[in-house]
Amino acid sequence: METRGHREPLPEGGLVLAVTGRPGPPPLRFETADGGRMLLRQGERPLLLGREEEGGCSHEGLFVHRLDGFRSPLPRIRSDRMRSPGNWVHQYASWLEEAKEGPLHDARWHFRERHKFPAYVWWGDFMRDWPACHLDWCAGGWEGVVPLRPLSPTDAPRVKAYRKHAREDTLAPVLLWRVTPLDGWVILDGHDRAVAALAEGRTPPCVVLYRVPDDETWQRTADELTEDHEQRTELLLAGCATSTDTPTDTDTERRRAVLETAYENTLASLPYDDAPTPTWPLPGGAPAWDDLAARAMFECPRD
Repeated sequence: METRGHREPLPEGGLVLAVTGRPGPPPLRFETADGGRMLLRQGERPLLLGREEEGGCSHEGLFVHRLDGFRSPLPRIRSDRMRSPGNWVHQYASWLEEAKEGPLHDARWHFRERHKFPAYVWWGDFMRDWPACHLDWCAGGWEGVVPLRPLSPTDAPRVKAYRKHAREDTLAPVLLWRVTPLDGWVILDGHDRAVAALAEGRTPPCVVLYRVPDDETWQRTADELTEDHEQRTELLLAGCATSTDTPTDTDTERRRAVLETAYENTLASLPYDDAPTPTWPLPGGAPAWDDLAARAMFECPRD
């Protein structure tokens, strides 16, 4: 039986999903080998080959070569669904829990909507070229977006349909995964929606996904907050039951709602910093990577 992760709701519709029972490696995963070699794999399909650039900067950059075969972990989102969306954060989290080829494994995952980015993320470092690109890490990090499949032209039928949604502000969010091996983002779902929004001069609306620490201190503090909240709630209900001036049910519910809001806001104020994206050893090591690179005709320029 599939186990559902524990959900920690955050203010403004955010969500932390604690996944258990999936020790990894997940179907969509990064694998590494000696010499700055990395591979993004989905099941048995290699999707992205990367090799760190050698140079004067301690982390000069990354040469990337992508291959065909990526499959979105989300179902196709139709126009009628976009016009009656509900909560995209919770919906995307549920879909990813059910996905057969997604990135989730035992960890705590932060989902939230994001509509604003620094200009360079989408307008400067959105990697439109296929299959090769270069990520420049030397100028204080990169933070751009890497598509996992070739981008459609702006006049493609599906993109044209999405452009209408973009103009009407009914476009479903792009699903971005924050991955530290690239020092940026990859698109898990919504390549055509991203193209459509940008063609309309708009920053694509996004749901962003990243891993947060499995922090014992965080958990201990959260447990203490929860215990304190439960005690306060019990005292409130006990006081209402014994008061000579019996408050109305509405008064009790109002006071309880105040306690709930204070608890949720305090819990949400605990740190949710990014945790490094885990990687797994590439079976066969560097020779296996070199063989894949040769078959993909991926050559890294060398000084």
